[in-house]
Amino acid sequence: MNIFFFSGKALLLTVIISLLAGKHVENDGLKDAFEGNFTIGAALNHKQVKELNSQEEKILFQHFNSITAENLLKWSNMHPEPNTYRFEAADQFVALGEQMDASIIGHTLVWHQQVPDWVFEDEQGKEVGKEALLERMKDHIVNVAGRYKGRVHGWDVVNEAFFDNGEYRTSKWYEIAGKDFIKQAFQIANEVDPGMELYYNDYNMWKPEKRDAAIELAKEMRAEGIRVDGIGMQGHYGLESPSLEQIENSILAIAEAGFQVMFTEVDIDVLPNPVNRHGADIDATFDFEEKYNPYKTGLPEEVQQKLAERYKELFELFLKHEDKISRVTFWGLTDQDSWLNNWPMKGRTAYPLVFDKDGLPKENVIKKIKEVKK
Repeated sequence: MNIFFFSGKALLLTVIISLLAGKHVENDGLKDAFEGNFTIGAALNHKQVKELNSQEEKILFQHFNSITAENLLKWSNMHPEPNTYRFEAADQFVALGEQMDASIIGHTLVWHQQVPDWVFEDEQGKEVGKEALLERMKDHIVNVAGRYKGRVHGWDVVNEAFFDNGEYRTSKWYEIAGKDFIKQAFQIANEVDPGMELYYNDYNMWKPEKRDAAIELAKEMRAEGIRVDGIGMQGHYGLESPSLEQIENSILAIAEAGFQVMFTEVDIDVLPNPVNRHGADIDATFDFEEKYNPYKTGLPEEVQQKLAERYKELFELFLKHEDKISRVTFWGLTDQDSWLNNWPMKGRTAYPLVFDKDGLPKENVIKKIKEVKK
């Protein structure tokens, strides 16, 4: 009895100390299951960074040791006007990551979406020249990445610069500056913080044409003395497509070229869409049709089992190549927050993650994922 009594007091004291330190004592989370293999991340939205509810806080601290900013670090939120920077939410995001003792990932410094028009225009509304555009980009990277020097582990420096066929995306960035905007973004980011990792990030990287184009650009930059540490494969997948072989081929190709692999935006869309398409081209949308929103009141058990098996297969693949993969990040914390509720059509009820809309774990899904380590 005395031994039990004192052991109980010691355990209670440990719990109290941990809670006072702002941490959780559970050691059965996903991050614990894959400790020593790769970090497990979650993308957080503005509302969560501002104030996590109790359930969100519980699952975040228990299951994740990496966080990525979903939208709050993108240009339109951080730098809406030429001389205006909004750092409050970003400061809170970085502070939260430090409280978690987590790997903090910045997303993203340069992207063709969520960029204010002024970035590409002069005071008369005419398109700026290459030199002016690159100077504006430099100012942005210096101020944003520079503010968090030594605190952010890595940045998605450039996001989605290629079409699926491997051609450069005809964005305003490319039309004005060609691929030099990519090279200079990496060069500037390295100068700002030589200690952080620098990534190129894109969706549908399982497609050989796109993957190979990204690898060739990264190799070209490396040959020119420009540092690129890793290539992020956004994992916006379906229940059956792409195949594990297609995903594995890209893991191998990226690693063989000498770059880290990260799975940066993992979710599995269980809903049908008009062309059975996956990926993340946010411009490719459809008008809402009821037949593409079949699970409004809940996910049928048979579909839930398919979701669990798909996640298990993916994590088996990730573990097989743990020497090449540094991070696996889910694109969202709960189903309620998933961008797939509004893509490729608005107003659907999506179920792509491992925590449901109430923040409760999908026990069979998490169990299947953890079985990979047994």
